[in-house]
Amino acid sequence: MTHHLPALITLLTVLLQLGMMANVGHIRGKHKVAPPACSGHPAVERALRIQMNTVESTLMFLPAFWMFALYLGDTWASILGGAWLIGRVLYAVGYQIEPSKRTPGFVIGFLSIVGLTLGGLFGVIRVLLS
Repeated sequence: MTHHLPALITLLTVLLQLGMMANVGHIRGKHKVAPPACSGHPAVERALRIQMNTVESTLMFLPAFWMFALYLGDTWASILGGAWLIGRVLYAVGYQIEPSKRTPGFVIGFLSIVGLTLGGLFGVIRVLLS
């Protein structure tokens, strides 16, 4: 069985990470905050938090996403994975503008991970019990 949709979502996740990394570099340059400094301008601090929060979220997202895809199917896994990606973009854009505007994107991403985790857990348990 091929998993084209999950593969696409996974590659888009990598592109998201690359975009976050590029954003940090761009904002560091714009505000003249050289590494390894992690403070100095609020925009740099926000960009670094956005990047790190996305890395942390990705560590939960990818295993849950693939367990769901493998045990329950690609389509719904990819729908939830796409929602997670959209949520992370909304989170990043909102947070960069104003930290209080990050909540809608965070909620979308969080609920996507919860759905993927529960679905993957259900799928694995179902196979183990059969």
